[in-house]
Amino acid sequence: MKTLQFTKMQGAGNDFVVLNAIEHGIDITATLSQRLADRRFGVGCDQILIVEKPDLAENDFKYRIFNADGTEVEQCGNGARCFARFVREKGLTDKDVIQVETKGGVIVPHITDLGVKVDMGAPRLAPHTIPFKADSQRNAYAITIEGRSYTVGAVSMGNPHVVLQVDDVQNGLFEALGPKFEAHPDFPEKANAGFMQVIAKDHIKLRVYERGVGETLACGTGACAAVVYGILTGVLDEQVAVDLPGGRLHIAWAGVGQPVYQTGPADFVFEGQFLL
Repeated sequence: MKTLQFTKMQGAGNDFVVLNAIEHGIDITATLSQRLADRRFGVGCDQILIVEKPDLAENDFKYRIFNADGTEVEQCGNGARCFARFVREKGLTDKDVIQVETKGGVIVPHITDLGVKVDMGAPRLAPHTIPFKADSQRNAYAITIEGRSYTVGAVSMGNPHVVLQVDDVQNGLFEALGPKFEAHPDFPEKANAGFMQVIAKDHIKLRVYERGVGETLACGTGACAAVVYGILTGVLDEQVAVDLPGGRLHIAWAGVGQPVYQTGPADFVFEGQFLL
């Protein structure tokens, strides 16, 4: 019987099935992704991460990301940290700093004794780069849902995000609006929807309705996007602790044109073989 070796990892509760395709290619289909991600009949995860050789010689690795619904996506912040720890502890590299190709661009994880810090690159703010339908770039936009207007941020961290500041992440807006923001027609490729509660200028709470997944315990790129929006609108400082349902991430951004840095945990859970 043919089997697929996998490693289960998690970062702040955002969980992944990691597959090593360095030596042998893996034919990942939407159906296989859905089977692996299924929490009753498969391994169970939010995303599948595929470790591959880079396309360009100056980079160390390439990795691909598939959501639980089988769609391939551009970027994943928590996945980036798990990816970095995986390649280091599996002996695929001895570097502390690696350059990694993703569908959303090159990222640079830094592996330290305290965890993994990832240079996620500069946020994309121009509407056509997100992509987001707007006639000009602004710090905040108005989006209409069922006749009501909401002031939101639109940011790409290699993948599209919409951010809504709320007075309380438990006030019911997440459940009511998360799916509607994700599928809003102003985001042609859909969006990850973040609901941000500001506790202090260096501290927020965040819930994310992730595109193709639903609510996850943590979203690294969502944390980055929320902090970027908060800094652009003047409600946050350059370094922010982000509390998500699965744990805390630390985000730092020095302003427009500068990279966003996110730091957080990346842990092994178990390993096994999946019967194909």
